[in-house]
Amino acid sequence: MVPFAGYWMPVQYEGIIAEHLWTRSSAGLFDVSHMGQLFISGPGGEAALEAVLPIDLGTLKPYAPRYSLLLDEYGGVLDDLMVTRWNEGFYLVVNGATKWDDIAHLREHLPDEITINHLADSALLALQGPAAAVALARLANGPVPIEALTFMKGGSFTLAGVEAWISRSGYTGEDGFEISIPAEAAAAVAAALCGESEVKPIGLGARDSLRLEAGLPLYGHDLSPEINPVEAGLTFAINKRRKAEGGFLGAETVLAALAEGPARCRVGLALEGRMAAREGAAVHAGEAVIGTVTSGGFSPSLNHPVAMAYVAAAQAAPGTELTIDMRGRRLPARVVPLPFVPHRYHR
Repeated sequence: MVPFAGYWMPVQYEGIIAEHLWTRSSAGLFDVSHMGQLFISGPGGEAALEAVLPIDLGTLKPYAPRYSLLLDEYGGVLDDLMVTRWNEGFYLVVNGATKWDDIAHLREHLPDEITINHLADSALLALQGPAAAVALARLANGPVPIEALTFMKGGSFTLAGVEAWISRSGYTGEDGFEISIPAEAAAAVAAALCGESEVKPIGLGARDSLRLEAGLPLYGHDLSPEINPVEAGLTFAINKRRKAEGGFLGAETVLAALAEGPARCRVGLALEGRMAAREGAAVHAGEAVIGTVTSGGFSPSLNHPVAMAYVAAAQAAPGTELTIDMRGRRLPARVVPLPFVPHRYHR
């Protein structure tokens, strides 16, 4: 257990590699209650939120989560998040380490008549892996069978006797679900889920290696105010209308980067040998430093190290041979497409 964002968080239960491979082959349960759950409501809430997020909320169907970004006035990424249209407003899930700054940023930039409700009495669990739907179906009852949900769809269900908001989404690249429940019921619901033969509890160590294999950025490492969405390869989060019209914080910088192309790009790197590259390591093309590693580690699924890095656009093409400086040792690396391991979302 380690302290993180005001919570005690489990790093591992029986070992990171074992938990990682279990999630890829069966189903893993993650406690992600440190994430911030917010509900935004009030008159004109849709237009107000569009002034802050580069999302076209007019295309957002009810109970269908969508990935978005919180940007500063210079186009830098303050956080990445999920937003869902609920009956009377919008449900946001933001990162745990940034949630208080996110709330302050939203309060500064949203009109006074917009209410920001921090759902501090709600817990968040993530059930991930190819057997997640089978295990969850035994415990969940709702307007449709849980298996009928497709990727990025959600609804209200009863789970182990508790009212729950469940969406088919996650942060591992696997099929899976995120489950919001009252915090007082979290232990009982987690115990019920772990009582299913397919499910084991999984710690933050495997959560990180799973998301790295899936090529998913982690805020504070692969995303920061010094990085814009174009460099990060996240322009899919900026809807077509918003690219044409702008009107969101940081739009001038982001639209200019879209028009001109980025000077650097987030790429995947496959390494030879067993030694992993770590965050902050310099990436070289010959003797020239052309980038920096932002996430790296050993891939249990591929059985070799992988990394994500920002490199100069001229060296970002798949197949480009580079080296990474780890404590004076040059590690051979090759640019490869992301994700490293194919996503298996249930579409």
